[in-house]
Amino acid sequence: MNGVSPRAVVIGASAGALQALSQILPELPSDFPVPVLIVVHIPADRRNMLAPLFQAKCRMLVREAEDKEPAMAGTIYFAPPGYHLLAEADGTLSLSSDEEVLYSRPSVDVLFESAADAYGSNVIGIILTGANPDGAQGLRAIGEAGGSAIVEDPAGAYADTMPEEALKACPTAQVMTLGEIAAHLLKVCPA
Repeated sequence: MNGVSPRAVVIGASAGALQALSQILPELPSDFPVPVLIVVHIPADRRNMLAPLFQAKCRMLVREAEDKEPAMAGTIYFAPPGYHLLAEADGTLSLSSDEEVLYSRPSVDVLFESAADAYGSNVIGIILTGANPDGAQGLRAIGEAGGSAIVEDPAGAYADTMPEEALKACPTAQVMTLGEIAAHLLKVCPA
């Protein structure tokens, strides 16, 4: 991260997301110093149970993101089903019902590209398990903006397509196990 202080962590995951996120998010303290913005592919006609599920497991506040709300430290925000989640330069979140990207809305690419624009070198992007290439271009945008790009080790991922595609698009990304990702976040974002 080149000595830059993170202002946000963005995470993208799809198939196998529950298991992967369950190894990272509960490790973060209630006073984690930056917001964590997450896109998980959930069909628009499904109710999002991720926020209550993870609130029961996590020390951080967990909620579904709302349009125009400020992204607060110590809070995990999940994109609602059927909406893209975007980070804005003024520190707020926004939701969009624009076209699907790679058959996905919410899209990891949309979140990550907006985070690269909003936070530049002050963002950490993490691609986890998944069975499609969503997030690869977004992670490259974060890397090109000087942010920190991290990919779950494809060898240990539930579905390796998403991490492998991310590494093709952003070959300088750091490859880590889920346990290493949690430890890394605690190290670079001390409470």
